[in-house]
Amino acid sequence: MNRLWNGRSPRPTSTIVGRRAERQALKYLQRNGLRLVRRNYRCRFGEIDLIMRDDDCLVVVEVRYRVSAGFATPAITVDERKQRKIVRTTQAYQSGTAKFSEWPVRFDVVAILRTEDGPGTIQWIRDAFRV
Repeated sequence: MNRLWNGRSPRPTSTIVGRRAERQALKYLQRNGLRLVRRNYRCRFGEIDLIMRDDDCLVVVEVRYRVSAGFATPAITVDERKQRKIVRTTQAYQSGTAKFSEWPVRFDVVAILRTEDGPGTIQWIRDAFRV
């Protein structure tokens, strides 16, 4: 019997999974007092998953999701190269946004590790790296 393609993938794509993880991280951070400024800021240097406010500090959040920690934990995957991209992208955002151009910046990582029996664990690493 011929099966017609219904327009859906059998598994969620990495983009869909990434968006779900970002929504989960956003809700978690908002419950912990941060306020959303911008989602998925993109420029020629890269992308910032979440830009938040914590009082008078701009918080740049990199969200990492992994199904298994067998290869590496999600937080470990934010290496020096990725950190440089995030910093350059943040500088571009601040230079193009007068309101936040002089604000101090903190770089956080939210690492989500899915567990077999549930939605996963969230690890929020405040001030994960510095410029």
